[in-house]
Amino acid sequence: MKLLAALTNAFPLWVLAASALALYRPELLTWFSGPLIPIGLGIIMLSMGLTLGFDDFRRIARERRLVLPGVALQYTLMPGLGWGLGVAFDLPAPLAAGLILVSCCPGGTASNVISFLARADVALSVTMTAVSTLLAVLMTPFLTAALAGQRVDVPTGDLLLDTVQVVILPVVAGALIKWRFPAASRRIQPAAPLVAVIAITLIVGSVIGAGRQQVIEAGVRLLLAVFCLHVGGFALGYLAGKLFLRRELAARTVSIEVGMQNSGLGVVLAQQNFASPLVALPCALSALFHSIIGSLAAAFWRGVLTPSRQTNTPTRT
Repeated sequence: MKLLAALTNAFPLWVLAASALALYRPELLTWFSGPLIPIGLGIIMLSMGLTLGFDDFRRIARERRLVLPGVALQYTLMPGLGWGLGVAFDLPAPLAAGLILVSCCPGGTASNVISFLARADVALSVTMTAVSTLLAVLMTPFLTAALAGQRVDVPTGDLLLDTVQVVILPVVAGALIKWRFPAASRRIQPAAPLVAVIAITLIVGSVIGAGRQQVIEAGVRLLLAVFCLHVGGFALGYLAGKLFLRRELAARTVSIEVGMQNSGLGVVLAQQNFASPLVALPCALSALFHSIIGSLAAAFWRGVLTPSRQTNTPTRT
């Protein structure tokens, strides 16, 4: 169990190593392509469903005062940042569309790990991830179309259908498995987060490897745009969390949830719905940057800003 947890918590290192390897020897990771990428995302979302269950969805109603501000920021602050940074850095249309797409994605499952490491409110993190994921069926396609539609052709209907297929169905399937087969799901759960980490690492490495030349050519502008997207999400999410929720642990959780996106979903939607392969690149780089920034934030909060008295103690898993 401890080994599985240690390997899972080291996911930023795996993503960083895969990204470096993809730039140096792309062929070592580009084999993970085609139908393997949506299958990998399906495994990630199934793992999320296994860790959630229906009790967590019922908790949403009880904790809506804490949940709704963070979810609202997820679908207002981040899309606004994505659009603004695409303009500010004068990114080519496909790269700008990819940046907008990933900024319109829901929170990622990695945020739950980072919330635990940061001694934030893990239960709130899981609930916010679940809510933003369910809302993604409508919000991700329509926000992407509204903000990127003038740059590239955005197939809103196809985006909507794919979001249902690769997000909602696996999450619901995981929750059903946990409900109908609790003993089996308990045996699977310890390994589920690590499986998700492996899947997202392979997805990121594959996309970066396939777009190696474009990453090199886009260079500093693309890297800075993606970096600023997540730094802005973390920083503004924290400030807004302190303003609206007035709790340190809740503010940390909102910061993490807003700053970390489901980049794997962005990759799949980009590859299946956009003509240019460049649209997927910002999504893959997003996974790298939000993992590193999230890990640094967690280390800072864990070691420097641990509150001595808090009423909303994080759930330990």
